[in-house]
Amino acid sequence: MPGHIRIVNDPVELVPLLMTFNDTHFKKVYELLNKSWLTEDEIQAQVGDDSVSMCLQLLKKGNLVEEQWRMPKPGAKPEKEFRATYNKFRANFQCNLSDLSDIIYISLSNDESLRDVVVRIEDELGRGNSSINDLSRKIGVSSVFIKGLAKRIPHMDVKGQGLVLLDTGR
Repeated sequence: MPGHIRIVNDPVELVPLLMTFNDTHFKKVYELLNKSWLTEDEIQAQVGDDSVSMCLQLLKKGNLVEEQWRMPKPGAKPEKEFRATYNKFRANFQCNLSDLSDIIYISLSNDESLRDVVVRIEDELGRGNSSINDLSRKIGVSSVFIKGLAKRIPHMDVKGQGLVLLDTGR
């Protein structure tokens, strides 16, 4: 798949990339998908880790994989198969170091204080407040921090100037 370049125009798009390559199991999944089309079960058999489903969610959210239906043998059910979309990377953005430090912290941290912020965001979303600017004011963090968390959390994403809850069922 030569020539497919992931161009990152928004620093928040780094979150799924950094999370993928900071985890040995996720990195192995990505490397397997860079070689060929594989179903989730085939990946699971090669990696031997329970986090394959979560990894695929993260890769899909970051637009790092493509999927298609595999034609089954007669009488069998079709299965989704996945392949890595990109094998090169280009950054095309400028941001201040404070925002970059937030993105790196969100991507690589296991800090429990992040969980508290996520709970507060979910509470606000439950009340109907989905505006990133309003959420950042109420919680006392930058809008980049809010967007970065949304990219990290499997059931949340950024749409325009707001956050949305995703249906993570496949």
